[in-house]
Amino acid sequence: MKRWLVAGGLCLVAACAPVPEVSFHEAGDYPEHLSEWGVVVKRGDRLALGSGVLPYDINTPLFSDYALKLRTIWLPDGTTGRYADFEAFDLPTGTILSKSFFYPMRQGVAYAAHDWDGDVGALDLDQVRLIETRLLVKQAHGWDALPYIWHGDDAILTITGDLQTFDLNDGGSSIALTYIVPTRNECAACHATNHTTGALHPIGIKTRHLNRGYHGSPANQLVTWQEVGWLEGLPSPAAWSQNADWQDSTESVTHLARSYLDANCGHCHNPEGAADTSGLWLDYQDHPRRQIGECKPPIAAGGGTGGRLYSIVPGMPDASILVFRMAETNPSTRMPEIGRTLVHRRGLDVVTRWVASLDGVCL
Repeated sequence: MKRWLVAGGLCLVAACAPVPEVSFHEAGDYPEHLSEWGVVVKRGDRLALGSGVLPYDINTPLFSDYALKLRTIWLPDGTTGRYADFEAFDLPTGTILSKSFFYPMRQGVAYAAHDWDGDVGALDLDQVRLIETRLLVKQAHGWDALPYIWHGDDAILTITGDLQTFDLNDGGSSIALTYIVPTRNECAACHATNHTTGALHPIGIKTRHLNRGYHGSPANQLVTWQEVGWLEGLPSPAAWSQNADWQDSTESVTHLARSYLDANCGHCHNPEGAADTSGLWLDYQDHPRRQIGECKPPIAAGGGTGGRLYSIVPGMPDASILVFRMAETNPSTRMPEIGRTLVHRRGLDVVTRWVASLDGVCL
């Protein structure tokens, strides 16, 4: 396996200093401290990634109250994952995925983040508020989710979650944010993408999300994973699906909106997800227009309709339940239900413009 490719990337993180070794832990023996995994470790004023750990990114991310995220993946030596066209890749037992959440700081104030250049080496911990690191680990029985909350130089396993309240500056306006660290069980609300089996699965480890370079790198992430021996069965690039790059202003509003809904809603709103009874499919497949929401009456939305009759009314975003719920912050009516407390103005704008662009009349 060409581990030199992985190790070379770590020079950005820790200035080529010795990096920690990764230690996989079996279910029932999960360590209290994140550092014992060796995946993401605080070294002075920087985060160091463990030996063989690769950072990665996705085209359109999940909105989490304007937090930025550092995503990583690690596979045990001698193992590899299997490519899939639409579903999550089949990754081997021993795989560790991590996602660290943080906010930029300016003069001691946290700021709402809209973009990040992704340079791991620039993640100066004196300049960010580092909140949590979530692990998704592949055991023989399947995936386990573990939330670690940062306290000083390490993060502590906190399966009951946490609430952290602080002021968030968004474009000059101060917001009193209650940041929610999910419980271990709440992680399953999103990652149990198959409601029948209840098994957890990665959400972002799919072709359409990963088909990109790592923040300006000319090397495609799928190619990189293949070169380090982590991905087999990769077809020719013409067969790779690709969601919209969230920062690409040249993308069509339809592609941006479908990609956004896929990343933020599709893990529940799909034929097998937790919202399967809604009949509203927002994963990025070629569903009939009615199943995507056009002129579709709600099945079990209750007060979540806001008095509106259809999920999407073509050309009329103000009359569409989808837009109404994205603009809500009330826990009983907002969508997504968990993972956010604020309105993502940019995501709402994209979906609003997409609905406004649709043709048709609901009869």
